[in-house]
Amino acid sequence: MNPQPPLPAAVLWDMDGTLIDSEPYWIEAETALVERFGGTWSEEDGLTLVGRPLPYSARILQGRGVALPEDEIVATLTASVAERIRGAVPWQEDARALLQEVVAAGVPCALVTMSYRRMADALLAAVPEAFQVVVTGDEVRHGKPDPESYLLAAHRLGVDIARCVAIEDSPSGIGAAWSSGAATIAVRRLAELEARPGLTRLTTLDGLGLEGIRAIANGEVRDELTGGA
Repeated sequence: MNPQPPLPAAVLWDMDGTLIDSEPYWIEAETALVERFGGTWSEEDGLTLVGRPLPYSARILQGRGVALPEDEIVATLTASVAERIRGAVPWQEDARALLQEVVAAGVPCALVTMSYRRMADALLAAVPEAFQVVVTGDEVRHGKPDPESYLLAAHRLGVDIARCVAIEDSPSGIGAAWSSGAATIAVRRLAELEARPGLTRLTTLDGLGLEGIRAIANGEVRDELTGGA
């Protein structure tokens, strides 16, 4: 009997959009802040910020009339979204089920998010044992799509990034994970997902399971969006 290929050294999870359906919370907070200063903000505007570092989002909001310092904009948005998550974690159920399966198998997990620690803590309170490592946007010099956050997560776990699987949903997050050298799974949520060499693109994480994670960690590439995302 042929031995099973190994499980990944770790699974690295994006938070907003991938694990939790928090993007509507962010867009609501952005809208309220822009309207407070007499401007308008649409869902389409909010979607352009998905996966971006918070300082970048703050600068965009300043350009739309929000007359506050960058750090105050970030703090206002983070407080609003964290409060909503503490009230009820808006799980992406396909990701929640896969996370539970991966954790039960003993595969180390890291949370790699451009949200700040306050936001991450709101999620971690619901799953305190799930993540051995957390990397947040206020801990890195270069946010996604730069690979720094993923490389830092692998370093903190003490594993080779090339033996990790990363799961993302936004173009900037996918760029960060893919360029880090991790085997990257892009799951379609709100954004269009461009094809990249070696990138797995899925319409859902349902049915992927631990064996799917194992296969992708060992070089299998799946593309459910071939022919156009």
